[in-house]
Amino acid sequence: MAFQGKKLISNPDDVVTEFIEGLVETYPGLQYLDGFPEVKVVIRADVSGATYDKVAVISGGGSGHEPAHAGFVGEGMLTAAICGDVFASPPVDSILAGIRAVTGPMGCLLIVKNYTGDRLNFGLAAEQAKSEGYKVEIVIVGDDCALPPPRGIAGRRGLAGTILVHKIAGAAAAAGLTLANVAAEAKRASELVGTMGVALSVCTLPGQVTSDRLGPGKMELGLGIHGEPGAAVVDLQPVDVVVSHVLKQILSTETNYVPITRGNRVVLMINGLGATPVMELMIAAGKAVPNLQLEHGLAVDRVYTGSFMTSLDMAGFSISIMKADGSILQRLDAATRAPHWPVAVDGNRPPAKIPVPMPPSRSTKSEESLNRPLQLSPQGRILEVAIEAAANEVIKLRDDLNEWDSKVGDGDCGSTMYRGATAVLEDMKKYYPLNDAGETINEIGATVGRVMGGTSGILYNIFCKAAYGKLKANAQSVITSKQWAEALEASIAAVSKYGGAAAGYRTLLDALIPAVGVLQERLAAGVDPATAFLISSEAALAGAESTKHMQAQWGSQLKFCHVMALFLCHEIEMVGVFSCQAGRSTYISGDILASVPDPGAMAAATWYRAAALAVKNKYKAS
Repeated sequence: MAFQGKKLISNPDDVVTEFIEGLVETYPGLQYLDGFPEVKVVIRADVSGATYDKVAVISGGGSGHEPAHAGFVGEGMLTAAICGDVFASPPVDSILAGIRAVTGPMGCLLIVKNYTGDRLNFGLAAEQAKSEGYKVEIVIVGDDCALPPPRGIAGRRGLAGTILVHKIAGAAAAAGLTLANVAAEAKRASELVGTMGVALSVCTLPGQVTSDRLGPGKMELGLGIHGEPGAAVVDLQPVDVVVSHVLKQILSTETNYVPITRGNRVVLMINGLGATPVMELMIAAGKAVPNLQLEHGLAVDRVYTGSFMTSLDMAGFSISIMKADGSILQRLDAATRAPHWPVAVDGNRPPAKIPVPMPPSRSTKSEESLNRPLQLSPQGRILEVAIEAAANEVIKLRDDLNEWDSKVGDGDCGSTMYRGATAVLEDMKKYYPLNDAGETINEIGATVGRVMGGTSGILYNIFCKAAYGKLKANAQSVITSKQWAEALEASIAAVSKYGGAAAGYRTLLDALIPAVGVLQERLAAGVDPATAFLISSEAALAGAESTKHMQAQWGSQLKFCHVMALFLCHEIEMVGVFSCQAGRSTYISGDILASVPDPGAMAAATWYRAAALAVKNKYKAS
C-alpha cells in the first residue's frame, strides 16, 4: 500500500537550505556559506581558514540524517559539515568550498561514510584541494555489521558509529595534534566500532509517496540509513529479544566485525532513526547494558542515547559498540561545543552567513599556463601528439565499447568516452598549456570531468588530479620518464583508493596496473623511455584482454539469521558505473562475461597504447 507522507515543509526542494537557516539561528556558534542552493556548508563561526592553527575536521554526506552532520559542528568536534540533498552525496564544489573556508596550514581531515558517491566526490575534492596546496587526509568509516566482511568494491556501509569517530578526531585536533596523528586516531576509532540497525517502518522522503513494505506486525533487521531494505524481515519481537540479537550480530566471533572480546571495555550508543520516542530508546539502552555485561562479559564505560544519525522519520534504532581504552575515553570526554553532542552550548551570535570562499585566482598564473602556447617546446610537441593519438583512438573505438558494454552494462561506455575524447581534442586547440605537462594533465581532468559526467568523469578527473599533484611536486621544467611513471602510479593509487577497486575487478585498473609495473621495470633496466612506454602498452592490452576471464566482484551473499539473503542497497548499484560498468558486471553470468573484455579496461588500454605508439614514432622522426 502506498500513501502520501505528511511533512511540515514548504517546497520539498528547499528542505535542506531551510534546515540550515534554522540551525544557525538556533545555535550562535554556527554559520553557513552563502552559496545556496548549490553550496550547502555549515562551519564553525569562530574559524577562518586563513588563521586557523589546528587541523580542520570535515565530514558530510546526504541530508536526511539530522542532526548528522551539521549538528556536530563545533569546537572539539567537526569544523565544517558538507550537506548534500536528501540522501544524495554533496557535490565536489561544495566540499571544496568547505575545505577552503576552514583549512589552515595544519591541513584538514575528511571523515567519509563508506558510500560510493561520498567516496568519489570527497576523493575528487581532496585531490583538487591538494593541487591547490592544502594538506588533506581522508578516513573512510564502514561500521555496518549487517553486511558480510568486505570482499568486493563496496564493503561495509557507514552508519551511526561515524559520530563517535567525529568526536575522537575533533578532540584530537583540538588538542593540537598534527594532521597525520589526527587521521591515525580517527582511522583507529573507525576500526573499533560496529553498528547494526532495526526498523519498524520505512522513511518518507519530502514530497514523495512512501510504500509501507513492512506491513503490520513486522520489523526489519540490518537495514541502511537511506531506507534500503534490510537483511531480514521478521515478526515484531520484544525489545529485549531484539537488543540481544543485534548485540550478538555485532560481537560475533565468526564474522569478527570488531576486535572486542570478553573482558574488554566498551562504549555503547543507542541511536534513534528519527521517529522513535526517547522512552523507547532509553528502554533499549536499559536492556543493552546488562546484556553486554552478563552475556558478553564486557565493561560498559560510556552510554550515549539519543538521535545522532537518523533516517528522516524512520521508526527504529541502531546500536553501536566501540572498543574503549583510556585514550578513546579521553577523546570522548573532552569538551566540545557541538550542539548535538550531549553537552550545553553557549556563546555570542555572529552573522548567520559568510561568503563562499573562492579558489585561488587563475590570474596568478602566467599567460602561457592559461592558453595554448604560440610555440611548442620539444616536450610540448611530444605531449600534443600523444594526446591527439590517444583521443583519436578512443573516438574510433566508440562502437566496440558500446557493444561490449551492452552485454555487461547499460551500453554507453563508448559514447561516454567519445564525449571526453572529442572535448579533449577541441580544448587542446585553445586552452592546454602543452609546454607545462602538469598543468596540461590538470586541464584534461577538468575537460573530462565537465563533459563525461557520472562516475566515469569523476574517476578520470581523479586520475588526472592525482597525476597533476605528483608532477607539480617536481620543480623541473622538463618531466623525466621516471617522473611520468611515478605520476601514473599515483593516478592508479588514487582511482583505487576512491573507487574501491583493485586488480582483478574488471575495471580500467586491470589495464593500467600491469602497464605501470612493466614501465617501471624497463626504465630501471635502462631501456630508453619511448621503447619502455611502448612495451608497457602491450602489457596494458594484455591486461585488458585478461578481463574476459575475470568474475566481477562486489562481495558475497550474506546469510543473516539463517532466514533471508541480503537485498542489495542502492549504493552497491551505484558502484555499477565504476569505470564503465565494473560493478554491474557482478550481476552478469560468467558465460557472458567470458565473451567480452571489460569496456573500461579496453578504453584505458587503447588510449595508453595509442599514446605510446605516437611517442615512439615522434622519437623516430626526430
